[in-house]
Amino acid sequence: MATTKKPPRRREALQKLKADLAAGTPGNAYIFYGEESYLREYYLGALRKALIPPGAETFNCHSLEGKDLTVQALSEMAEAMPMMAERTLIVVTDYDLFKLGEDQRERLTAMLEDLPPYCCVVFVYDTLEYKPNRTMRKLCRALEAHAEAVEFAAAESSDLLPWIARRFKALGKEIDRQTAEYLVFLCGGLMTGLVPEIEKIAAYTKGKAVTRREVDAVADPVLSAEVFKLSDAVVQGSYDQAASILGDLLKMQTEPILILAALGSQLRRIWTARLALDSGRDRYWLMELWGMKSDYPAKLLLSAARRTTGAWCAQAVRQCQELDRRMKSERGVDGPGELKLLLVRLAAAPAS
Repeated sequence: MATTKKPPRRREALQKLKADLAAGTPGNAYIFYGEESYLREYYLGALRKALIPPGAETFNCHSLEGKDLTVQALSEMAEAMPMMAERTLIVVTDYDLFKLGEDQRERLTAMLEDLPPYCCVVFVYDTLEYKPNRTMRKLCRALEAHAEAVEFAAAESSDLLPWIARRFKALGKEIDRQTAEYLVFLCGGLMTGLVPEIEKIAAYTKGKAVTRREVDAVADPVLSAEVFKLSDAVVQGSYDQAASILGDLLKMQTEPILILAALGSQLRRIWTARLALDSGRDRYWLMELWGMKSDYPAKLLLSAARRTTGAWCAQAVRQCQELDRRMKSERGVDGPGELKLLLVRLAAAPAS
């Protein structure tokens, strides 16, 4: 059976952080990155709690922005002795370690190699992407030896669904696995985005059990979920339904080029699901191919693909690609109008 587990090194970094916090022995330097900001903030809070006693935060907990920050200023703060505490914590946000000039890189390398044992520095990649540059060998060696790079990726289904159930339980509600899977499909798999949705749904739900009806009533769908509904309507040959969904997306001021990109991506996924059916492959193959965290979207893809043919999928993808090229290369293209025409063509051609 195929899996979509993270590489061992990434899992080990997060497990080591958890173990260090549980033992009360956090390290001296960390790099926090990844799309799941909810978990990142949770572990930053855990570090503060482990390192800084209540009431001593002002003197020992420091937050710095990476823009215009120099390694000299960071080193001076790192060397400052703690007050009324055993250690200090410095959180540096969006400081691109691999965009520093040579002099600053050398100073950073020296700082990492000689960090005071009482200081913990955390480099947080928030709006910036963490992209190690292996050509900077000296800096890479120093980071590997003295800092722990911890990725906070979207949680696996086995972790996310129980977490959703606990969040609802804390609000006095219950949700079954199938409804929780639908919530993830509709609102995305990031805890950061799910927290406000769970709170809205719990507040709206009159009874104890949360059902799909309550989820649909108040949750805000992500673009991928709306486009899946759009593609599903196209596959069924229902232009009116597809046009209605497109109209709602345009009313929300979603850029036509983004809608087209998402639709093209979804149709490619349906095509691969059709290929899977034709070649005797199962949903686990799709999960591995597309890096899915659960089998719920894979089952939806297979269901949609059963109503298509390989030839229809190939033609649908080509039409999306052709329109994408036109919208990007030609001036004055009526994006909304061209999208509507595309839906007419797709829905008019028999999918099966």
